[in-house]
Amino acid sequence: MFDSLSARLQSVFERLGGHGRLTADNIEGALREVRVVLLEADVNFKVVRAFVDRVKERAQGQEVLKSLTPAQQVVKVVHDELKELLGGSGHRLGMAPHPPTIIMLIGLQGSGKTTTAAKLARMYTRQGQHPILSAADTYRPAAIDQLRTLGAQLGVEVVGEGGRNPLEICRAARETAAARGLTPLILDTAGRLHIDEAMLDELKAIRAEIRPHHVLLVVDAMTGQDAVTVADRFNRAVGIDALILTKMDGDARGGAALSVRHVTGRPIAFVGVGEKTDALEPFHPDRVASRILGMGDVLSLVERAQETVDAKTAEELVRKLREDAFSLEDFRAQLRQLRQMGPLDQVLDMLPFGKMLRGAPKECGGEQADLERFDAIIGSMTREERLHPEVINGSRRQRIARGSGTTVQDVNRLLKQYAQLRKMMRQLKGLEGKAGRVTRLPGLPTMRG
Repeated sequence: MFDSLSARLQSVFERLGGHGRLTADNIEGALREVRVVLLEADVNFKVVRAFVDRVKERAQGQEVLKSLTPAQQVVKVVHDELKELLGGSGHRLGMAPHPPTIIMLIGLQGSGKTTTAAKLARMYTRQGQHPILSAADTYRPAAIDQLRTLGAQLGVEVVGEGGRNPLEICRAARETAAARGLTPLILDTAGRLHIDEAMLDELKAIRAEIRPHHVLLVVDAMTGQDAVTVADRFNRAVGIDALILTKMDGDARGGAALSVRHVTGRPIAFVGVGEKTDALEPFHPDRVASRILGMGDVLSLVERAQETVDAKTAEELVRKLREDAFSLEDFRAQLRQLRQMGPLDQVLDMLPFGKMLRGAPKECGGEQADLERFDAIIGSMTREERLHPEVINGSRRQRIARGSGTTVQDVNRLLKQYAQLRKMMRQLKGLEGKAGRVTRLPGLPTMRG
């Protein structure tokens, strides 16, 4: 997300840093460019004006102009203001003192409410909670069936059936959740293609009787300023506590995320970054501001690694590295864990100046395809070949390539990268013997002597 906006802003600040010293004139010129960049990113024009005015006031202060690194100070000012624009400290959903905590999802049809309900259920399940879903969208064809299918995949109960009105379904779900001690209760309410009074009246009735602890508006970030307009209308009519922006992994220009807080006064709680049920991230304004300015987001990277890397598997990997027994089986396991962390472009965006590392998006797409291709190649090997790759001769390479739908060159490339990794691991082992320990990657335990 924010790829175009991020690249343009970084270019502006690189040119600003080329000045020997900053003056009010070159700061003014840079902020004019910032204004254009934000408008092209579909940020609300009132938001852009207020943002640029605040940055200008702070950037032309004496503490910036007289600092040893004035250009960096301007970037810091922009970072701080971006953070505030996006919501300051962020928003987290608290749990009710007595279950169930009720979370009501509202929004237009097609915004992704049903999928988001399942994503929330998965998130709470991983946190040790026992969520329950309420399928209260009785208007969209197959909406209830879709939620039941997602619930079955997650092992989460779904309450909802045709022939009952949405309020009755929500009431029954609340009674079930309270009787069985399930929490949170996530209400997937109905939407329309456009806002109409009948829909708003229905949502008001559900809110008045069910009394949810959190009302979350789900909006499609791809719709840009329309998303902000929708959020403002829902907030005025029904009242919302926070928002969830979906489809942030697409080519959304970022305008909705940068405008919605200022216009509605309501924070962003989560962002959807994919279709799968694990593609939901808490929204951290400070981390997003850092990503936009090319500073990376190492905290999110570490958190994602901790979620995907199994501690027991990591300990076993360290043992094999010590014993120089790292096989292609282990290599495949590491590739799969890397794939579980998400698309490579998302992972690299979390590193400081990660966009410089990954280059063009199509190149990163090729690297992602390599991970899948390597997995298929290793899957086409026999157990002996995976444990003892030195036995793989020319004829075996041809057989492996045919079995995996790849080429012999692909097989050779995999074996070469595996050999390079083994060599690097031996070097690390040598350092371990000298230094007593080796710095580890996020999620992996430290190797100790």
